[in-house]
This record gives sequence, structure tokens and C-alpha cells, in this order.
Amino acid sequence: MAGSNAIIFHSCFIIASILCNHLVGLLATGSGSGGFTVELIRRDSLKSPFGNANTERLDTFFPRRLEGVNSNTPQTIVKAYKGQHIMKLSIGTPPVDIYNIADTGSDLFWTQCLPCEGCYKQIYPMFNPQKSSTYSDISCQSDQCHELNTKCSPKNLCEYVYGYGDSSTTRGFLAKETVALTSTTGEKVSANVVFGCGHNNTGTFNDHEMGIIGLGGGVMSFTSQMGAALGSRKFSHCLSPFGTDPNIPSRISFGSGSEVLGDGVVSTPLIQRGDTTSYFVTLKGISVGDKYLSYDPSDAVSEGNVFLDSGAPPMLMPEDLHNRLEAEVKKQIPLAPVVDDPELGTQLCYKSAKNLDGPILTLHFEGADVKLPPSNFFIPPPKQGFFCLAVQNFGPAESGFGIIGNFAQSNYLIGYDMEKMMLSFKQTDCTKN
Repeated sequence: MAGSNAIIFHSCFIIASILCNHLVGLLATGSGSGGFTVELIRRDSLKSPFGNANTERLDTFFPRRLEGVNSNTPQTIVKAYKGQHIMKLSIGTPPVDIYNIADTGSDLFWTQCLPCEGCYKQIYPMFNPQKSSTYSDISCQSDQCHELNTKCSPKNLCEYVYGYGDSSTTRGFLAKETVALTSTTGEKVSANVVFGCGHNNTGTFNDHEMGIIGLGGGVMSFTSQMGAALGSRKFSHCLSPFGTDPNIPSRISFGSGSEVLGDGVVSTPLIQRGDTTSYFVTLKGISVGDKYLSYDPSDAVSEGNVFLDSGAPPMLMPEDLHNRLEAEVKKQIPLAPVVDDPELGTQLCYKSAKNLDGPILTLHFEGADVKLPPSNFFIPPPKQGFFCLAVQNFGPAESGFGIIGNFAQSNYLIGYDMEKMMLSFKQTDCTKN
């Protein structure tokens, strides 16, 4: 809220102090339909600006054209780094390339800017607004200034503070600037958007992350602003699984034509809550193989009890459901779990050279069943030769909601339609064009 001194915390990096970060590289496509698609880039990809590093495992465990998307819709690439997905775009005139985390759990699009008196180290030059002919400040009286937690500077500029669940924060000024994206077909799309020019940014960020692209449902999100420019508030993404070839990108599509279509599509309503940022849906229960587990043991399931977050790698569930799910997984895997290993802690892990032949997890959303193979919920920790359950305890149910992280979302084409308020899933090999 404008003028408030309180920091509003958002779900990206809600457990980032124990999560590894993904970077999303966005290369966008324009089309006559008004949409475009870009790639999400992995840091260790040959296309990465960070160099051709060897494939890295998560530093700590938590510690092409897509089939089903309109063929006329341009796409952009998203690549992964340490469990996050990174998007490339350019900002300013002349354009400066930036590589930001793509996050459906927050709204603000921001990048580090000069002068930066309290910034974390980044390996590429920071954006200098004084060198851009298209940069313009936003006044305290503007409508956009009142959409976030802001205050008025002595020069009548809109000064913002934006926080995340792990106490990471960005502070700076809201401004308007030209951003451009290069699609998977080489076409360019540009638009004028409101963004945060961050002059004081602290927290769990690393030097490969230049900021965050907020893809949430709020009016200030990158998604909403691009939707206004393209005439359609919808987007879809297809995330490659963790552990695949780092040179294989993921993709994200914006605007008209990004709808998820074809055989096998299932859809569930998006639920409006007080928080307009998060994409809430109703999870009725989870099946481990044929064993059904209700979300709540009393069967009193609340609408909008979980949300999807591309900025959080694991799935997080209320304590009771987590404990029941973990116990059932143990029953159905014919291996002895690892015990008393200080490097693995209390997480459920198995010693195995390859991913487990375990049960299918079925997420029973309202009107949509989404089946997850073991590769979506068993992930290798830093200690080689093991696989650990990527479903974590999120505390008592009354303390909050569940989160469907990006591990569980991989190999699904997922469509967010804010006009029809529907979320759609289509099982897809996201490693293929």
C-alpha cells in the first residue's frame, strides 16, 4: 500500500535460504496474433551468458515450439540454474541485456541499477538509467505508485520497498522503460513497462541473478503489463525437468495463442483471494499410487488452499499431509531409506544411482488430476548417489498454504488464463521443440 512503512513479503524465495536458484532466459517472439514465446536459460547452457560451466547439481537440496500452443504464437526460452528459471530480455535505449529469475509468486519486475549503494555482486554490468534515452521516473501522484508499498522521495519520485519470504528485499524507484524480448523465431517484441530500478538489494541473491521478473497476477506484474500491451492477460510455460541436458531450454509464451489446447488438457479454476499476486487453486488431495490422501484429514478442504510458484523448487505441504504422504511413499518404495546421515538431514532419501522406480503421485485439483512421475518429486541432493523426496513440511495447515514448486511443474505445459480465471495442464515433453 502506498505510503506504508511495512514491507510486504512475497513467495519467491520464501525458502530461498535453503533453496537453489533458477534463472530464466527469455528470448521472445512476436506474431500477428499479438503473442510471443521466449526461452528460459540454464546457466550452464552453451547459450548462457555466464559461460559454459559444467552441469551443476543443486548447491543444497532445498539446502522449439510447444505442442498444444497455437502454432502462430511466438515463444521465448527459459533456462535453469540451481532450481530456478532465468529469462533474458533487454532494457533501455540503447538496450542492455539482463537475466532475471522468472517468478510466478511475485509481481514486481526489477533489476539492479546504478548508482547502487547497497547491491549484491553481479557478474554483468548493472543497468545505468542515466544512459538510457527512454527511461522516465514515476511521480508519487501516478496510479502505479499506489499499487505497491511506496513512499514519496524529496524529489517527488515513487520510492518502493519490496520484500520476499526469506527477508530478501529490493529498494529503489519505480520508473517506466522500454523492454525488448527476442523470440524463439528471432523476432523482437518491445513494450513500455513499469519496473523497479533497484538501488539497494539484499538477501539470498547470487551474482548470476540481475533481478526478478514478477509473473504474478497483480496489476503491476510483468504478465499483466504485457497482457495489456498484447490485448490478452494469459501466458503458459513448459519447464524442462531438473537434471536434463542444460543446453535444452524451457519456454514461456505470452498473450493470444498461448492457450493450452489439444487432447489431454485438464483445467481447474483459479481462486481469487485477498492476495492477487499468487495463482491459488484448490487441491482436494494427493494419491500415492492407489492410496488417496485427503488434503485435510477432516475432509474440510478450503478453496484456494495451494498456489503455483515457479520461484520455489520443491513442493511444500502442511505438516499433517506431508507426514502422511512421506509415510505412504516409504511403504511403496521397496528400498530402505537413508538414516543418520548428517549431510542429508531429516529429508527422506534413498541410495540409488538413478531415479527411483517409485509410485506415481496424483495431484487431485478441483476438476483436474495431474500425475507426477518420480522424476518430478525425487531430486538428487549435493551428495552424489542419492535421491531425496522434493516435498517439504510447510508447518501446520492453519499457518498458511501449500505450494506447488517448479520441480512438480516440469514436463507439463501449464496455462494461466486470468480472463477466464482458469489454470490448465497438459502433460508434455518440455525438452522437445
